[in-house]
Amino acid sequence: MKNMQKPLVLDFDASVLTLPDEQRIALSDWQESIRFGCRLKTLRTLEAALAPALNEAHGPVFMGSGDYHHVSYLLIERLRHLEEPVRVVVFDNHPDNMRYPFGIHCGSWVWHASRLPHVASVEVLGITSTDVEAGHAWENHLRPLRQNKVRYGCIGRDVGLLQKLGGRGANNYASTTELLAAFSASLEHNTAPIYLSIDKDVLSPQDVHTNWDQGCMRWSELGAIIEPLRDSLVGCDVTGEVSTYRYQSRFKRFLSGLDQQPDIPAPQLSAWQQAQQRLNLDLLRRLARRVRAQI
Repeated sequence: MKNMQKPLVLDFDASVLTLPDEQRIALSDWQESIRFGCRLKTLRTLEAALAPALNEAHGPVFMGSGDYHHVSYLLIERLRHLEEPVRVVVFDNHPDNMRYPFGIHCGSWVWHASRLPHVASVEVLGITSTDVEAGHAWENHLRPLRQNKVRYGCIGRDVGLLQKLGGRGANNYASTTELLAAFSASLEHNTAPIYLSIDKDVLSPQDVHTNWDQGCMRWSELGAIIEPLRDSLVGCDVTGEVSTYRYQSRFKRFLSGLDQQPDIPAPQLSAWQQAQQRLNLDLLRRLARRVRAQI
């Protein structure tokens, strides 16, 4: 679409504050079943419920906490009608290409997306998590890294073991500047349509706070890199808002505890969500008139 459509808010956790001209779908009843992870069958049930809204023209999709990043898989899958293979570009502090035997979750969805026949590649940029280093290297899906179907752009991490295991898609850069320069250069030689997925945990806590451990990229850097994408975007989603939730499921409480997500006092939560709102409004301004095809 030539002009930016209205943002679509998938409101699982009430973390996305009101956006201009938004379309909002109340999904709080889905929070327990979808948050963090779910069976693929459950995700399909959600897809059917969302179909009427997703079939309409819309702008970037805001999904709340990064705990919902696996919903991106549904949005990318819906681009199968496009004539050209899609290049998925993900800004995230984590690879999201990890092994998860219980279905799909926010840390495994990249692997699922990379297996879609209409996806040319998935690039995860801005990783500073230790998920890519020796102690966790085996937890990554290696085949898409070996095939260069999934590519990591890490900052200040030791990806030596991943590379020794054949993961030629795992790359490390000394700084955000070096990483983004390499990505910008790649745009000159690759004209494939781009699906952009942003998890704001890629950003420094100096800009916003999220539910997850965070990277070192500044919003000024991430915001600026959107500009060269304006003629290529066919879709966009945004996660990384901050919210709190106590799972009814003991299993999910256990997994959440492993990730050491802290409780956040209400006054602090409100302040952090206001900062997120300011960033979201700036993001919408930067994305305006920058999506070339209907999502």
